[in-house]
Amino acid sequence: MSTSVIIILVVVAILVIWAISIYNRLVKLRNNRENAFADIDVQLKQRYDLIPQLVETVKGYAKHEKSTLENVINLRNTAASATTIDGKIAAENQLSSALAGLKVTLEAYPDLKANQNFLQLQNEMGDIENKLSSVRRFFNSATKELNNAVQTFPSNVFAGMFGFKKEMMFDLGSDRAEVEKVPQVKFD
Repeated sequence: MSTSVIIILVVVAILVIWAISIYNRLVKLRNNRENAFADIDVQLKQRYDLIPQLVETVKGYAKHEKSTLENVINLRNTAASATTIDGKIAAENQLSSALAGLKVTLEAYPDLKANQNFLQLQNEMGDIENKLSSVRRFFNSATKELNNAVQTFPSNVFAGMFGFKKEMMFDLGSDRAEVEKVPQVKFD
């Protein structure tokens, strides 16, 4: 074998190893994102289990708020049955908005806010929401890392060839303006 053939074979081998390492990195990043979403799924399951209990407790006090409560349950069922990560993210944004509406509704019932069962459920819901916030941050970090790899050269070339694409973040969606509002403090 001539020296030039050996050099070409070495260069080709290096390029193949390099391409394999880029592909493997993309797979690891995608799997890391999916694992991060599995953590979110655990918290969402707890949230889904808690919502009907919370709604039933509220129903005893807020009979005329039936449409609000039914909307929360319907959105909970939609979110629980979503099968894709993007579908769950969209459904969760709608459910979060409905839960925010439920919280506003609850302000009108001082007796309910003092009820022990309700207080316990409310504390559990707050704990789950805090955990969800934490795992969403981890998920978004994993998504950002994958998106950076998918969009930067030279891995973007291989990402396109192997079907990797930019993925959706789990953000507040259309509720961002509502969340960023400064809360009003009122003393009655």
